[in-house]
Amino acid sequence: MEHTRSLLLDAAQEVFAKQGFGGAALEDIAEVAGYTRGAIYSHFGTKEELFLAVIERHINRFLDSFADVIESFESLDTLDIEKLAQRWRDLTIAGPDSAALGYEFSLFLLRNPDAKERLTTQREEAVNSLANYITIHIDRLGGTLQMPAETLARLLIASNEGITILGHIDGEDLYGPFLQLVMANISPKPDVPKRSRARRAD
Repeated sequence: MEHTRSLLLDAAQEVFAKQGFGGAALEDIAEVAGYTRGAIYSHFGTKEELFLAVIERHINRFLDSFADVIESFESLDTLDIEKLAQRWRDLTIAGPDSAALGYEFSLFLLRNPDAKERLTTQREEAVNSLANYITIHIDRLGGTLQMPAETLARLLIASNEGITILGHIDGEDLYGPFLQLVMANISPKPDVPKRSRARRAD
């Protein structure tokens, strides 16, 4: 069942990215996956639920793809912005369809107020998860944020789509410059003065 679900998600991601949510037909998705429309209903229920499952997996895979790069840095001094930018670039620049998928989700929410309201909790969980991810790694690297982690998380989510899409449309590579802006809001933790040991009485 997990294999079938994965194949359906792969096919749905391809079709949604190319045709948009409104233009994508379940028959097309089923055909690309090599299954029947009934298989989609069995695993996801509706087209909307299938779309949301595609988006959730897409976001999780995107964030997981940065794990090895971020964990390779031991401190703020060793953090290589270009290395981070290159991973972001590799994940997005080769696939305009993938870049379009995020925009499709935003447009879907904009055009469907009921769905936006239903997904408020889920979207807030995504922001909080990213904020926690940021906090953990910045702390590990010995840094401190100049703005709330939640605010930075929202900025990263909002900016990712624009930077990626414009990279495909205009050919402008803004990955590095944007990460430099992010790093400008991170500073080293102040050194904690060591307490002097009290002299032992003779």
